[in-house]
Amino acid sequence: MIVRPMVSEKAYAEEAKRIYMFVAENGASKQEIAKTVEKQYGVTVTDVRTAVRKGKKTKFSRGKHAYPGTTFRADKLIAYVTLKEGDKIKIFEEEQVEEPAKEDKKSKKSDKKGDK
Repeated sequence: MIVRPMVSEKAYAEEAKRIYMFVAENGASKQEIAKTVEKQYGVTVTDVRTAVRKGKKTKFSRGKHAYPGTTFRADKLIAYVTLKEGDKIKIFEEEQVEEPAKEDKKSKKSDKKGDK
């Protein structure tokens, strides 16, 4: 079974509560999702909650005037997985990248004026 992490603002906000969001296959059970997450990421799952997000309505047309209508995108099964205290998934952690300090343009100009 394929379980992929969701990357969104809500997912990052839930991470502070030890809750991670995943997109699972439609029809997957909570037990299957828990086993898959434990196997893929090497963590201990304490709780799994699921919700089905209905697919959005989209318009389609086959030519300029032929068969106009609406259809729906596929539904998604969203799994909210709670981990044991102390467990983390590294995919969701932001990497700390240090940028070199930039000098102010004003300080450079004042140095040039002082050199004259």
